Amino acid sequence: MAPKVLVSDKLSETAVQIFRDRGIDVDFIPDLGKDKDKLAEVIGQYDGLAIRSATKATAKLLESADNLKVIGRAGIGTDNVDKEAASKKGVIVMNTPFGNMITTAEHAIAMMFAVARQIPEASASTHAGKWEKSKFMGVELTNKTLGVIGAGNIGGIVCDRARGLKMKVVAYDPFLSEEKAQKMHVEKVELDELLARADFITLHVPFTEATANILSAENLAKTKKGVRIINCARGGLVDEAALAELLKSGHVAGAAFDVFSEEPAKENPLFNLPNVVCTPHLGAATTEAQENVALQVADQMSNYLLTGAVENALNMPSVTAEEAKVMGPWIKLADHLGAFAGQMTDEPIKAINILYDGVAADMNLDALNCSTIAGIMKKANPDVNMVSAPVIAKERGIQISTTNQDKSGAFDGYIKVTVVTDEMERSIAGTCFADGKPRFIQIKGINIDAEVGANMLYTTNEDVPGIIGALGQTMGENGVNIANFTLGRSEVGGGAIALLYVDAQVPAPVIDKLCETGMFRQVKPLVFDVA
Repeated sequence: MAPKVLVSDKLSETAVQIFRDRGIDVDFIPDLGKDKDKLAEVIGQYDGLAIRSATKATAKLLESADNLKVIGRAGIGTDNVDKEAASKKGVIVMNTPFGNMITTAEHAIAMMFAVARQIPEASASTHAGKWEKSKFMGVELTNKTLGVIGAGNIGGIVCDRARGLKMKVVAYDPFLSEEKAQKMHVEKVELDELLARADFITLHVPFTEATANILSAENLAKTKKGVRIINCARGGLVDEAALAELLKSGHVAGAAFDVFSEEPAKENPLFNLPNVVCTPHLGAATTEAQENVALQVADQMSNYLLTGAVENALNMPSVTAEEAKVMGPWIKLADHLGAFAGQMTDEPIKAINILYDGVAADMNLDALNCSTIAGIMKKANPDVNMVSAPVIAKERGIQISTTNQDKSGAFDGYIKVTVVTDEMERSIAGTCFADGKPRFIQIKGINIDAEVGANMLYTTNEDVPGIIGALGQTMGENGVNIANFTLGRSEVGGGAIALLYVDAQVPAPVIDKLCETGMFRQVKPLVFDVA
């Protein structure tokens, strides 16, 4: 059955057609996002939800989204999506961070010009029939110092455009390396230095706990007298009331804001102040940007629903379409290894240690980690997936660690998973052969070579004669067909294991009969998702 997507906000017909052309069943109901009750009524039918800003993907809505796998936001901001609730539900949240980068950067530059030359006020005055030439004395941008807070995608474009205007650019960004700053031809500084030196300050950071109120009353007081402040990023980054007071006092010469702490902004301390330019969140409002983000979100969601490729996800590691082709078998292997360890572990898990060897160590380890953790967690929660598993593990206080190493043995690469509890450690390793089929290659330090089947039986015992006979006879007498039979032992007469791939789940009475022989320390039926 084809995946089904709901587009509940206004999206271009071209973007909607992308879904159709990819073989996805799509319902385009652009005003449905405004009717939360109706949306909650129908959301359970869909695998994907494509939105802009009108639709609110709240925790309450997600309670009804039983089949939902992905939410795609056409734009950067995802304040209208409860990402924590989505993660717990196992729903990927994607945005489109690149479709409106140039548009938003250009708007910031335009706002800087507007506040430097008082263009809106001069325009209004001239329209009113006045000719107040001396009233609107401006300042040049050339040779002025621009302080950029956040030198990522959009901030980087602003830096480039500002340098073209012959401005001196200083940037504050904890994630900006000295090497990257040199390539951008900007000076990397700390925030206090930026505040003291900048003639213009522009913000280009997301709204997070770390950036909330980054231009607080205290930090605004540290700014250079006569500074002009531009915010085309997110509301809540600036103490608007404190800024209004500094504008009134003359310490701040001007401000240009496209975003506000409360939107839609009907009232704000910055409104009606001289030399304050305000626009209604127009940063991404160009025909090119709106089309770009719509096409991008449709393409990303289609890729995920059809191939498993994850792009620009906010709550899961990205896996490109190219990576998905190569990593598909390894992601499945990681899930099988986790599922084996999880089904074998009855006591609370304290830690999960994952070793990546050879070619596996060069892959997207974040994605492999998520698949491993999901496999382990499925025993406790069958609905868990790669999105929700890390959240659940964190909530339970489980420590996750990974180790990488160069090729160390006969295999080009392998993954080894160790689960740690208060009582014991349990490990299992596996690899993928050239045919793409995952295989178990080691359990409890004992080497084996076992194909993974949907239904399996695992036993441990002393290495003594009669084990194969007991297993074969009991299975045969009870109508359980064995597709594959793998044995392994630590040493002659030592600990031994058997792993049987069977055609159907082994019934409980058969398990009991094996236990009654007294030949086995452990008999455990296992189930794997091999689809």
